[in-house]
Amino acid sequence: MNSILTALVNSWKSPELRRKLLITIFIFIVFRIFAHTPIPGIDREKLALLFSQNQFLGLLDIFSGGTLVNFSVLALGLNPYINASIILQLLTIVFPKLEELSKEGEFGREKINQYTRFLTVPLAAMQSIGMYMLLRNQGIVGVMDPMTLISVVLTMTAGTLFVMWLGELITEFGVGNGISLLIFAGIVGRLPVVLFQTASVFQPEQLMSMLIFAVVALVVVAGAVFMNEAVRRIPVHYARRIRGNKMYGGNTSYLPLRVNQAGVIPIIFAVSLVLLPSLLGGFLQQLPNPVFSGLGRFLTSAFNPDGLSYNIIYFVLVIGFTYFYTAITFNPTKIAGEIQKYGGFIPGIRPGTPTANYLNYILTRITLAGAMFLGVLAIFPSLARGVSGVSTLLVGGTGVLIVVSVVLETVKALEAQLVMRNYEGFMEK
Repeated sequence: MNSILTALVNSWKSPELRRKLLITIFIFIVFRIFAHTPIPGIDREKLALLFSQNQFLGLLDIFSGGTLVNFSVLALGLNPYINASIILQLLTIVFPKLEELSKEGEFGREKINQYTRFLTVPLAAMQSIGMYMLLRNQGIVGVMDPMTLISVVLTMTAGTLFVMWLGELITEFGVGNGISLLIFAGIVGRLPVVLFQTASVFQPEQLMSMLIFAVVALVVVAGAVFMNEAVRRIPVHYARRIRGNKMYGGNTSYLPLRVNQAGVIPIIFAVSLVLLPSLLGGFLQQLPNPVFSGLGRFLTSAFNPDGLSYNIIYFVLVIGFTYFYTAITFNPTKIAGEIQKYGGFIPGIRPGTPTANYLNYILTRITLAGAMFLGVLAIFPSLARGVSGVSTLLVGGTGVLIVVSVVLETVKALEAQLVMRNYEGFMEK
């Protein structure tokens, strides 16, 4: 906490960094204003009730920056852009041309970002139609005529593009990663509302439960910070090479393997899969056929988010997706080849295939710790509700992980900017 305040104070003293901070704050204000500008014709009370009962919609609301629960003009928020980014990341592994493009430095990254923007538009349109169908089935919105529906879809799609543009403005002219900061702003912006709701229903006999919740919350935040920063450092030695009259190499560096390589992506995949049966069950219950309606009731009860079977399946899926995503984003054979190419080796391990096997062995073991942590974090709301009995204060473990990651990433960006400016000042002297 002290380092965060120190970085902010020192950044404010720098005129250029102060300008970046003011631009970021101004964009936050614009974002929050539009986030509370609702699309007309929505029953807000029914909408809030629907989101409180559906974890999948709650997760979408987190990634929209808190705009979906208000069904504002920015209702979809950054969800289509995040989905497009994940799709492009997976396609980069599948298609060699995209993989080559990703290695072409700034030009390649800009091209992939452009493809991501193009893919965001159809995804936003499809999600807008899907959201309308969901809300219509729940009786939150009425049946719209074609022109009204088209205008709503265009409004929601334009809102996504507008938020995406705001995020890119922060990245270019502000501080840190704009997309991550807008999601962070949405999560933090809902805390006053949650605290007010808790205070309105607070009873003196709940004091012990509140204290238990506070302790659990501190443990979760501390665990998120620790796991976000935890790495396993593999020493890599480089052999000495003589070219002409100069000697190269002979130094030692470290290959950092992150314990949580996958971030929050496994939770997104797992919750999308584990909530499909309950969403399907809700749809089947409305059918007149007794067989289908009975199947719908079974699916809804079997995959109740507060049930034991749901949380066990959710936990197992998070672990499985953590290993899956880590396997497709980290290639030990490729890393071993790069180390061998530059004359490096891991002490006690032969270059080439043995190095790749060793890295895979280490990665498999440390990923287990990261996967277990993500699994506990995913079912944290249910655990905290059972331990403390407090339901209004709960913020999902995914939200906690996002907030911690964004804060640490932004502080590092500020410290890097300060170091660069101090270095430039030293060089001018």
